[in-house]
Amino acid sequence: MRFGEIIGHEDIKKVLRSMADSGRVPHAMLFYENEGCGGLALALAFIQYLNCPARHGGDSCGECPSCARMAKLIHPDVHFVYPVTGGAKADSSSRPTSDPYASHWRGLVLKNPYFLENDLWKALGIEGKSGNIAVAEAKSILEKLSFSAVENGYKTILMWLPEKMNAEAANRLLKIVEEPPANTIFLFITHAPEKVLQTIFSRCQSLRIPPQPKEEAALAIRRYSDAGEEEASIEAGLCGGSIGRALADLSGKESETEFLDIFSDFMRAALARDLMSALETGEMMSGLDSREKQKAFCNFAGDCVRKIFMLQQDMPQIAWISPQEKEFFTGAARNAGPGFCRKALGYLDKAAALLDRNVNAKIVFCDLVNRLFLSI
Repeated sequence: MRFGEIIGHEDIKKVLRSMADSGRVPHAMLFYENEGCGGLALALAFIQYLNCPARHGGDSCGECPSCARMAKLIHPDVHFVYPVTGGAKADSSSRPTSDPYASHWRGLVLKNPYFLENDLWKALGIEGKSGNIAVAEAKSILEKLSFSAVENGYKTILMWLPEKMNAEAANRLLKIVEEPPANTIFLFITHAPEKVLQTIFSRCQSLRIPPQPKEEAALAIRRYSDAGEEEASIEAGLCGGSIGRALADLSGKESETEFLDIFSDFMRAALARDLMSALETGEMMSGLDSREKQKAFCNFAGDCVRKIFMLQQDMPQIAWISPQEKEFFTGAARNAGPGFCRKALGYLDKAAALLDRNVNAKIVFCDLVNRLFLSI
């Protein structure tokens, strides 16, 4: 991927070009972003620019053998690491690492470099499971970096979601992240920098990838989907600067509708002080057919709460509410108490964390509904 293929983020591109052109490339960088805001696309363009021997005009040439291999994500000196677990699509029955899933990873990234976590789990065939970066992956990284570079460029480890790395794996990698071999770099892309192990975080130079403005998001949405100009503009206004979220909304309207139905049923029951009906919506939440879908609902509900809060603060222009949702959210904002939103976000974050630890979903959502009901 070339910098010119990425819409927007001109300030970030300028910083990355300056690092490469000056030869002052940090040995470890942490790109942190809201999910789907372009961190992976920028990292890929940066790697291609670094390794292009004929770069000019502030971009890689796109024609040399190195660029051709990066365009297909098969560069021999670039290794991709991402959370995995055992699944039917893996080509090996041994302890899971990223390598057996490489073809599925490449297919997803080449189709949509702004993909969300749920998109990866679907592509790897591990929906309903909790992916992680374990010690077997750390051993694989150390083995790969023990060999000399195939080409005269940088050896790169690009790790997507380092917050999914466990402590044992991080301890194995600490020394090489801090003092890597010559011309070796680590690029980490995270959606939750506060969850990245401090031992790794402290060894990286951090770079914030901001959400994209509506106009730039609309252009990217049209490039990676079949949306027309009007539909892309509407989605760009609703996605909060996350192209990945907009693309997911366009391809997964059915799930979004299901989530909104459950959330709106709960809010109506809670505002009517009907506890039994509210608890029934908790049963619907726990009945979602995978743990990843249950966590996705918590994230969706958190976004709904944010919309309610923005309306309560008289800031509808940044609430990103579609015309079809306006009546429901306006009523919820008018009737919910002033402290509801702050409390609700904390409860939803806790529920998602408990689901991530495999706590029984019925217990989690019964407790969540009870707490939300009392706080409204």
